Amino acid sequence: MALLQISEPGQSTAPHQHRRAIGIDLGTTHSLVATVRNSIATVLPDEHGRNLLPSVVRYGTDGVRAVGAEAQSQQAEDPRNTLVSVKRFMGRGLSDVVQTHQGDLPYDFVDG
Repeated sequence: MALLQISEPGQSTAPHQHRRAIGIDLGTTHSLVATVRNSIATVLPDEHGRNLLPSVVRYGTDGVRAVGAEAQSQQAEDPRNTLVSVKRFMGRGLSDVVQTHQGDLPYDFVDG
């Protein structure tokens, strides 16, 4: 219960609907999503109950996307369309990425 409930003139003094915010920890290899419930941070699991998700995304040629463990399981069969550790590319220019990782990665980088 709030110690002080403030409302605008003409508005109901009843408590306003609470909205939930989430926090995303985007790691280089793994990520997680959490929220606060009853003043306690709670990690939100995926549909299989896993709290820690691999930071992997696969864009299938059929337009279907896969994320996390599902995308990671498809990495060996489709490395060109499965993005791993993307965080290391964020905020960097194309020339820097190509120069640093030339020949290391299966991706085709294009200037957008």
